[in-house]
Amino acid sequence: MLFGLFTSKDKKAWESAHQWLETAERVWHFRRDLWSEADLKEYEMRTGQVREQLKMKVGAVTLEPTIDALEKTLARLGGRVYPRGSFAENIEFLLMAAIVIIGIRTYIVQPFKIPTNSMWPTYYGMKGETFSDTQPVPGAAERAFRFLAFGATRRAAIAPDSGEVSAKFFPDGRMAFTVCNDRKWLVIPTQVREYTFYVNGSPTTLRVPMDFHDFDSIVQKQFFGSAEGFTKYVDEAGRKGALSLTQIPVREGAPGAARAFQMNLGKTVAAGAPVLQFDILTGDQLFVDRVSFHFVKPSVGSGFVFRTNHIDGIGEDQYYIKRLVGVPGDRLEIRDPVLYRNGAPITGAKAFEKNAQTEGLYRGYSNMGTLLPPGEVLTVPENSFFALGDNSHDSRDGRYWGFVPAQDAIGRPLFIYYPFTSRWGLAK
Repeated sequence: MLFGLFTSKDKKAWESAHQWLETAERVWHFRRDLWSEADLKEYEMRTGQVREQLKMKVGAVTLEPTIDALEKTLARLGGRVYPRGSFAENIEFLLMAAIVIIGIRTYIVQPFKIPTNSMWPTYYGMKGETFSDTQPVPGAAERAFRFLAFGATRRAAIAPDSGEVSAKFFPDGRMAFTVCNDRKWLVIPTQVREYTFYVNGSPTTLRVPMDFHDFDSIVQKQFFGSAEGFTKYVDEAGRKGALSLTQIPVREGAPGAARAFQMNLGKTVAAGAPVLQFDILTGDQLFVDRVSFHFVKPSVGSGFVFRTNHIDGIGEDQYYIKRLVGVPGDRLEIRDPVLYRNGAPITGAKAFEKNAQTEGLYRGYSNMGTLLPPGEVLTVPENSFFALGDNSHDSRDGRYWGFVPAQDAIGRPLFIYYPFTSRWGLAK
């Protein structure tokens, strides 16, 4: 105890006596069927003596010999139950804690991490932060602070040689990558994207999470100034015949390759210098209420967390977060940039209003996808919900994979607990 130094000797003896009585009761439950009549009488006598002296509030001088006598009896009668070492006590504590945590996570509140930017700018997914030539790269102390406050982790590709930098790109303009097996926290198997740069022909690689979608914009900004600069550079290289077709493996260790073209990036580096470096900032991490949907039906406009295991268009069991825009019977239509529900602009959330007005970072709703093309009205069937991302132009949502079965509705976001940014607090 924190103030144990100031506790009297008598009080410490009373606390010890209570603890020994709890241990005695545990031994009695596990071992009493194996005891003889004499053993039972000895047990009852020893525990009775401790209880009686506690009731009388005798001092430590009188109580401690009685506790010692009870301990000797338990040592003789307890078998494997007693004496119990600290290892067994710690295992029991950890098991009980795990049961409590699993119960809370399953039935009450579940932590959830936003992986992508489909709900941006309401919630942030993983974002990349680059450092310009005039901006000093954070040192060790600042990196530690950024890791604790924002979950920032550094990614860098270091030049193995001196010379000109080149890379491979898919025909659609994305930098070519291979899907590789890796381990999260050095233990949990996961998959990552591996990107390769070439310096004077020598490769250097870096890896990012599969859900990190900022890499191409980082490359375009760092090497070409902007996406428009990248497009212009590629067009010019193509006209000059400077693009050489090549192949890149799709998955590590698996057969098959994808077509790509290799081109110089207009930059030279010295050996040991970073070809590209940036920080990945963690996505918003929040608590999800798993209780209320058992008593109250999900309402249009609320954040909406659901499982994907019964959605054919997704094909894997994950947890998604979008915004609920339709309940059974609702008729939905997108007239870019406004989402209509039952013939009128949808209401129920600030994000609806901001998207309709393309206010600030909200860009409005788009007819991308297959289920809500221009001029078509979609009706939500029974026992289903329809969900869209707030970042309609960069969201794989119900427009692509359809409806969420009612049985898979998990809950609504409650509180953003990490990172420590201006978004920290009650979820929107």
